[in-house]
Amino acid sequence: MANIHKGRYSAQIEGEFVVFIIGMRINRLWAIHKWLPVFKSMGPMIKELYMNPETGFLSTEYFISWRGVTLLQYWRSYDELEKYARGGLHLEAWKRFNRSIGSDGTVGIYHETYKAQSGSFETIYANMPKFGLAKASDHVPSTGKMETSRRRMGGENDPAVEAPDNP
Repeated sequence: MANIHKGRYSAQIEGEFVVFIIGMRINRLWAIHKWLPVFKSMGPMIKELYMNPETGFLSTEYFISWRGVTLLQYWRSYDELEKYARGGLHLEAWKRFNRSIGSDGTVGIYHETYKAQSGSFETIYANMPKFGLAKASDHVPSTGKMETSRRRMGGENDPAVEAPDNP
């Protein structure tokens, strides 16, 4: 079982970073010969990324749904993410996808990329293992300037809102 950090914590990261959401959707359930290779290609890519921190990859979380899988990833920069996408195991998987599936509609793939920087995000993790951005960066107690959402976003508390009740 994951190590639960009792209490309230937040994530702290300096400078710019990238949030990358990537996944696949099974559009034709019985076309296992089409979607299973796409699904199976994700594990080796994640292993490659964790084994090569110089790629700029920081961490990932998996979310399984009945029609597919989504990965939430954190990267140091967009340039490093793009460089990885153009090489390594990803490039070979992308070529296989285009040859095998292309636009036949059996399997959908998607990604979204967001640039973020210090002061433009806030997080809270209560009684959780290290997760998400806190797993990819510094996992810090949510006290003082990290105590409320508004403070984590770089502002001051609204006097009408008491800190303990403000998530």
